This record gives sequence, structure tokens and C-alpha cells, in this order.
Amino acid sequence: MNEQPAYVLDSFAFIAYLQDEPAAQRIQKILKDAEENKCRVYISIINLGEVLYSVERNNGLAKTHEALALIQSLPIEILPADNQTVLAAAHIKANHPISYADAFVVAAAQKINGIIMTGDPEFEEVSKLAKVEWLKKRK
Repeated sequence: MNEQPAYVLDSFAFIAYLQDEPAAQRIQKILKDAEENKCRVYISIINLGEVLYSVERNNGLAKTHEALALIQSLPIEILPADNQTVLAAAHIKANHPISYADAFVVAAAQKINGIIMTGDPEFEEVSKLAKVEWLKKRK
């Protein structure tokens, strides 16, 4: 029996979804598949924080609450930042030129053998550490 694919959304992927950017269509497909139990979708609590502060900064607190309610209604599992994950992310950050928050995406993908969903070019530096599916960028 084949194991279901697992996808890890970074903040780029989820913000693209929220703002209906070019990558949104691919994220919608993955979420539909997750609803039908064809795959699993994850976001790290650290990257969820990135999404929420970005929404609040750009659109205010009310929109942030709407975004959080939406995330909680979707078939997305929020991964905690437990001790093991923090240590793994710190190790990745210490050895690769990516942001600390992005190191949590890589650590999550490694832990669950998942595919990172992003359009952030920073992940090119770590594409040998975990699988990456490159999303379309806005023009």
C-alpha cells in the first residue's frame, strides 16, 4: 500500500492561497485532496505565526482572526514546535542560509518525509535536504 503524500506549506504557500495568487490553484487542489483523504497537509506553528503577523500587518487584526478561523477549518494539521523540532530547525539554520522560520518548514518536511510547498527562492539552498514543489509566483 502506498503511503499518502504529505505536503508542508510554508508562509509563501498559505499567503498565496489567502490572496488568490497564481499558486492558490495548486494549494486548493492539495486541500481538496486532503479533504478526500488522498494526502496530508501540514503547517508548522512557527510558519502559521508568520502568516498571521503578515496578515495583521497588512490587513488588520479582524482579517487575522478570519485567516486563523479559515486555517482551523481546513484539513491542515498544525505541527508544534517541540524540543526536537526546535533543535532540528536550529541545526538547519546554523548550516544553511535560510530564515529561522523557514528552517522549521525543512525540519517538518524531514520529520514526516513531506514535500515543501513554496515559491520562496530561499529554499533553493536546502532543496537537497527535503523535497520541494515550486509554486508559481505572482507577476
